[in-house]
Amino acid sequence: MTNFFHSITVERATEAYVLSRGKARFLSIAQAIRAIRTLMPACRATDRELEELLATLSLVHGVPVAFDTNSADGVAPQLHS
Repeated sequence: MTNFFHSITVERATEAYVLSRGKARFLSIAQAIRAIRTLMPACRATDRELEELLATLSLVHGVPVAFDTNSADGVAPQLHS
């Protein structure tokens, strides 16, 4: 029996997460970043880079997104569709 694993990129993991949330009311950026960091603890992308990737993929796939991460400027989280 041969066992091998395909490597997964952060982009593919992020897209899979976005697609999994397609039937939900919205995608939480904060929750998505936590999920990706749990799946890929060695991920070198910054939270900001993950946020941008998640927002882009959510837009591409028509998934509403909640920008609910803590921001340095104190701006309240917003829901975008």
